[in-house]
Formats: sequence, C-alpha cells, structure tokens
Amino acid sequence: MARKTFISYKYSEAKDLRERIVEALGDDAEYYQGETSDSPDMSDRTTDYIKDKLKDMIYSTTVTIVIISPNMKLSNWIDWEIEYSLKQIKRNDRTSGTNGVLGVVMKYSGGYDWLRPSVTNSDGHTAILTNNEYLYEIVSQNRFNQEPPEYTCGVCKNVNSLTGSYISLINEEDFLEDPNKYIENAYDKSKNTNNYNLTRKR
Repeated sequence: MARKTFISYKYSEAKDLRERIVEALGDDAEYYQGETSDSPDMSDRTTDYIKDKLKDMIYSTTVTIVIISPNMKLSNWIDWEIEYSLKQIKRNDRTSGTNGVLGVVMKYSGGYDWLRPSVTNSDGHTAILTNNEYLYEIVSQNRFNQEPPEYTCGVCKNVNSLTGSYISLINEEDFLEDPNKYIENAYDKSKNTNNYNLTRKR
C-alpha cells in the first residue's frame, strides 16, 4: 500500500537525488506531499509563512524521507521538519500520528565512507560506523534506540540495520532499487513507537 511521504533535504546539494527518489516511487509518487521542481520559490517569504506551508505538507503524511548529505546541517529547516514529523499534531478533532522517518544517505566522492566507514572488529565481524558530526542530534539520538535491543550478533552487539533504530540509514543505491521496502519499514515502526526510546525534540 502506498504511503504519503515528505522528503526533507538541502536543496543546493540534494535536489537531484530528491528528483530521482520521486521518480523511483513510480506510480506511488502521486502520494508525495513535498516540494517538486514546479513548486513556487518561497525563499523570499517570512519564516512563519514557510513553516505554515511545511506544516501543511507534513501533517497529512505518514513517512518522512530525510536525504543525508554532507552539508545537511547548514539547512535552516531539516531538523525542524524532522521534529515536526515526530510530533503528534492535533488539528480540529484529528491528531496526526508520529511519522516513520528514514535517512537516505547520499553517495559522495564515489561512496558512503564520508558518513558510514566500515571497520573489521577483532572477532572478524565487519561493523559500519557512523560519523555523527554530519547528523543532527535528533537523528543520532533516534539511532540504536530499540527497547529492548534485539542483537543480530551477541558478541559484537550489532542490531538489525532496519529495526534496531527508529531512523534507519539506507544508502541511496539500495533505497532507489526498492523504495517501498524501506518506506514500509519506516511506516511499520511508526505504528510500534513503544518499541523505541524516541527523541521528539531537537
């Protein structure tokens, strides 16, 4: 089943990937609620006006896709959009649920090591690290927050890459190959928030 989605991204470096994500959604792109290349330019609008428009876009969605790019933290909006996505917002007699949130990691300089270098542990297992300096705190605090954690390896305490964190990080190539797989995973977690120690505020 298609989910209404919103994409949060830094326009100057991730607009091409945003377009490829929307294209990869195929027929389900009709449920995409965020900006497109045809959206009006709001750069000359007031902060309150932009927030109101973004709230309208996010409110009706169930999954927020965050493009993780090298200069994402220079954005004025992404961390606020994530925070709003995680809140339960009441409008009139309807309360929106907490969105599922997933991170799509941009390929940069030929790979993903800028954010997620891999290392081999002394026991021979390979682990993927995360350079949290590239992430907002609201993202890093919603990583590895499954309660209780379910380890895929009891020795090195690895968790499942999709269920071990409320906000999973997926390489762009993997996401573009099967976006519905990851969108559904994020949606499923949003319906089981009690399984995660959620941080909802920046």
